Amino acid sequence: MQSQLKLPVNVQNLFCCPACRTSLSLVSDQLVCNNTACNAHFPVVDGIPVLINELTSVFSIDDFVQHRKTTRAHRSRIKKLLVSALPKIGMNMKATRNYKEFAQMLLGQSARPRVLIIGGSIAGKGMKSFLDLPSLEIVESDVTFGPRTNLICDAHDLPFVNDFFDGVVVQVVLEHVADPFRCVEEIHRVLKKQGLVYAETPFMQQVHSAPYDFTRFTHLGHRRLFRRFEEIDSGPTGGPGMALAWSCYHFLLSFTTSKFIRKLIALFSMLTLFWLKYIDYYLINKPGAFDASSQYYFMGRKTDHVLPDKELIKLYRGAS
Repeated sequence: MQSQLKLPVNVQNLFCCPACRTSLSLVSDQLVCNNTACNAHFPVVDGIPVLINELTSVFSIDDFVQHRKTTRAHRSRIKKLLVSALPKIGMNMKATRNYKEFAQMLLGQSARPRVLIIGGSIAGKGMKSFLDLPSLEIVESDVTFGPRTNLICDAHDLPFVNDFFDGVVVQVVLEHVADPFRCVEEIHRVLKKQGLVYAETPFMQQVHSAPYDFTRFTHLGHRRLFRRFEEIDSGPTGGPGMALAWSCYHFLLSFTTSKFIRKLIALFSMLTLFWLKYIDYYLINKPGAFDASSQYYFMGRKTDHVLPDKELIKLYRGAS
C-alpha cells in the first residue's frame, strides 16, 4: 500500500475492510477490498481514509466525502476561544493522572506502543501530555473531521486486523454509540494480548451531541461493559458536584427551545454554577461518589477471562 495517507505505513498495511475484514489496497484515491465477493471501495478525503461499513453504521460515506461531518472546534476557532475564557460547570479530576499512569504502563510493555484513540478529532481532557509523547505511535480516529483526525471509522467495525494495538483510548464516546457492548468487543479484538484500555463514560449527564446520544452507565455497569478485561483502576472522574451543576443547567434549558434564550441560559449557568464542581475535591473518593458521580473511568488489561455477574456485584463500592 503506497503512502498517501496521514498515517504511518506500518499502520496502513494492517488496515482491513470494516465489512469483511479482508486486506485493503490503495488504488488511486480509494482503498479497495481485496475480497472480490465484497469489493467494497472506501474514499480517501484530504489524506484521511473513510473506512465506514454502511451496512451497519448510522453514518454514510457520502457524509464525509461532502465534508458534512466536521467538529465544531474545527469550524470555529473564534467561538472556541470565547467559550474557553468562561468558567466551566464540569471538571475532569482524574484524567491527567490517569493518562500519565496509562502511558507508563504502555511503555513498560513496549518500546514504541501503538495506540488507537477512538473519538480523537480533538484532544480529550487531560490528554495533552499523553499525545505529546514522542515514544507513542498514535492513530486518532473519529466519525467526524477535526484538527487531529487521521482516520474516519465507526467503533462498531474497527478497520484493523486482530491483535494490532498495544492500547486503546475511548474517552466520552461510548454514550454516543448505538451498541457500546459491540464497540468494546471490537476494542478487545484489536488489542494485543495483555493490551491496555482506558475509557471514560458519563453516568449523571443529560443528552449532549444529540441525536447521537444513547446510553449511560453506573460505576458497576461500566465495569460490566469491560467484563473481558482485568481491572487496573476505576472510579469517578467528575463527581456529584459536577452532576448537580449539569442537572441545574439542563433544568433551566428545559423551559425553552429558543436558541437565543438557550445560549443566555448557558452563559448564566457557567457564571453561576461553576463553583459546584469544586465540592468534588472533597467528595470524589467517598463511597457516595460511586453512586452519584457525573462520569466514571475504567483502566484495564485484555484477558481471555469473562467476569461473571456473581463476581461483578461483589465489586460494588458505593454507600448504599
